[in-house]
Amino acid sequence: MKYILFLILTNSLFCESTFITPMEYASSLYKNPRGIGCNKCHGENGEGTLIANYVHKGKEKSFSAPAINTLSYPKFYKALNVRKNGMPRYFLVDSEIEALYKYLHRNDKKEKKNDK
Repeated sequence: MKYILFLILTNSLFCESTFITPMEYASSLYKNPRGIGCNKCHGENGEGTLIANYVHKGKEKSFSAPAINTLSYPKFYKALNVRKNGMPRYFLVDSEIEALYKYLHRNDKKEKKNDK
């Protein structure tokens, strides 16, 4: 009996298991990848947002974060790896970038089914 109990416990400890689903992981990554979340600038669903209106040299200007939920994967990947227009560098690994992309496109299949 001790042997069976030992096998069950060891198996449960060393088997690959996760506490959160891939989508839960992607959601937490989107909301806080490395200090500030993507959602703070790009919106809850990557739709893009106005960050600030300001005056520079007497001219009214605005600073916006673009929509990122419509980008193709190659453009999305490049945008996360090139610092441009206030975009911070997060130093994400490929699997994190893929998770973020899937999170932003999680409703794509549902919308296509509803259009039919």
